[in-house]
Amino acid sequence: MAQTGRRHGQGRSHNRARDTMGKLADQGCAMEARKTKEDAVLDVKPLRSLAPMFPAPYGFNTTFNSSSSAPPFVCVSPFGAPLPSEDRFPSFFNTPVPSSQPAKDRAPSANGSYQGAFHSPVAIDLDEEAEQLIRTSSFGRKIKRPGKMSISHYHLAGGSKAEGGGDRSKSQQRKRPRKITDLSLIRPTSLDPRESVEVVLMTFDALRRRLLQLDETTDASKRADLKAGSIMSANDLRTNMGKRIGSVPGVEVGDIFYFRIELCLVGMHAPSMAGIDYMMTRYAEVDEPAAISIVSAGGYENDEGDVDVLIYTGQGGGGGNKHAEKKQFDDQKLERGNLALEKSTHRGNLVRVIRSAKDMNLISGKIYIYDGLYKIHESWIEKGKSGFNVFKYKLLREPGQPEGLVVWKRTAEWILNPSSRGRVILPDISSGVENMQVCLVNEVDDAKGPSHFTYATSVKYMRPISSMRPLQNCRCLSVCLPGDANCSCSQQNDGNLPYSSNGLLVNRKSVLYECNSLCSCSFNCRNRVTQKGVKLHFEVFRTKDRGWGLRSWDPIRAGTFICEYAGEIVDKIDVDDFGEEEHYNFRATYLDEKTQKWNHGPELIGEPSVNHSEIFKPLPIIINAKNVGNIARFMNHSCSPNVLWQPVLYDHSEEGYPHIMFFAIKHIPPMTELTFDYGVSGDNGLSSLAGLKEPKKCLCGSPKCRGLFG
Repeated sequence: MAQTGRRHGQGRSHNRARDTMGKLADQGCAMEARKTKEDAVLDVKPLRSLAPMFPAPYGFNTTFNSSSSAPPFVCVSPFGAPLPSEDRFPSFFNTPVPSSQPAKDRAPSANGSYQGAFHSPVAIDLDEEAEQLIRTSSFGRKIKRPGKMSISHYHLAGGSKAEGGGDRSKSQQRKRPRKITDLSLIRPTSLDPRESVEVVLMTFDALRRRLLQLDETTDASKRADLKAGSIMSANDLRTNMGKRIGSVPGVEVGDIFYFRIELCLVGMHAPSMAGIDYMMTRYAEVDEPAAISIVSAGGYENDEGDVDVLIYTGQGGGGGNKHAEKKQFDDQKLERGNLALEKSTHRGNLVRVIRSAKDMNLISGKIYIYDGLYKIHESWIEKGKSGFNVFKYKLLREPGQPEGLVVWKRTAEWILNPSSRGRVILPDISSGVENMQVCLVNEVDDAKGPSHFTYATSVKYMRPISSMRPLQNCRCLSVCLPGDANCSCSQQNDGNLPYSSNGLLVNRKSVLYECNSLCSCSFNCRNRVTQKGVKLHFEVFRTKDRGWGLRSWDPIRAGTFICEYAGEIVDKIDVDDFGEEEHYNFRATYLDEKTQKWNHGPELIGEPSVNHSEIFKPLPIIINAKNVGNIARFMNHSCSPNVLWQPVLYDHSEEGYPHIMFFAIKHIPPMTELTFDYGVSGDNGLSSLAGLKEPKKCLCGSPKCRGLFG
């Protein structure tokens, strides 16, 4: 009755519009057979419009290779099973993907996709010159840039002119994405889909941060994310390459992404710009488009007020950004993505929905949130704010899924008004010592809080700082700048500032040097990240089976500083006296596998591989947080951690006793527990980071759980 009432309330014009959409949709699918321009609604060109799209700064040819036997698009049944006539997926750029096993012999996965964690590397040599020659539309059509030569004058495989003009001079040549043959150190060590996704994203972001660091030294203005995406694709470092309806293996509801390219690399959403991704499906012996995912990023007049309902506006008509100068100048047409959404309304297939939120650390930055699976319940045509017709689609979130956007709405309210957080034991466990309040919350049992300790924000040394050797200081005016050969702080960090312009750790080092009190630069210098204290809204919460834990109300981007491990430095001979509280000991004698691989893929940009000794040296420092500590003392162990530790020096130069700082390994959604790997005790007891006498049973729940820790 409620839905009937809504339909009646929309009036006769609404019903006529819906009937019109149905007729247009039928015409669109019949049009391919008639091939008449007079009553054409949709010019079906699956070889171009249905190809998975990706930004092509290095000149990827996004049109189908006619010489290939690979199909131009994925064809599956409405239930996800592959059609007998189709035996493999195309690669991300419509380039055949070689495999050691024939496609016909490969078994499909449960959802009908022929999937592996990765495919074999594509033998393709790509020319960065293409970045200046073409741009790609959201449907894959190549568009010439004014005043530039056509990309057809270049061989993508060779990077030289194909005709007229001979070879380019060396001064005109540009670097090409490096094609690596041995990727054993980069690929995941298991076939777990979650690990595959994490490795792809970790490798991409490591490349992006490093490329941005290199570009800053040369004042380059190119997008580091596009470069990293191109290099990843040139080396076939992607996962879930086949289009699919429904969930994507390894991607969970609530996962966050900071770049559209990340969505492409893990198979969530292929178009780099278009908000609607779709594929061809077979229904009643007829090929029809079906929507598989949409991105609601604020470009159109969408209604996102309800966390379980999305009123999505179709694409086209010249619109695309309601906040920019680009405005709609024509009616939207029932074609491509709009037609796919209309067909999905009648077929009832599931659609992945990616919502967006503003990145508070960047002026124009966005965070993309996977909000789960939705179904389109109704559609209509209405006049947009521009006066032209737009298509509207009402999507309802499927019940029984983990929370997605609702978590963001809830934590945003807590950040504005911390008193609105329920079940609070203590509004601020730091008693005002931290920059932000740290709530103490218990939603599990009747425990009133952890054992008493003195809150401190830094480590307490056994002897005064003044008695330690000072660091070399820089003489930079105002702030340290990338590429400044005269900056001594940069020189101590191998010639590069260790943080990006927005404060993200670029890569892990055995020791990192920040500017110190003797430096001429100001406190706002980008090389003073950890000295400024925490910038996130944390809460200490009661877990179900692991005591107290730590999580953040804010989303955390990979490389973000979290906090220091504060406490008292103790001698090794005193460790045996701590008894049951020994898990508050931190020893810098163990580095987990995930952290070791955090500096992923330097070979991909022509740099030497990272040796273990370059990022880790066992240190004699032991920090005890039993009596004195901070929020770090509440971080639990996980065999698949999302946090790494990094030694940092800024107030003295004794490398054996640095500050132990924690940074995010990957993007962490709000209300996700923060964990690091305590290690496992060896025969000599020196491999344990936590320094426990006896290993304890691990309850982390990770697929890679070792069973014991400490």
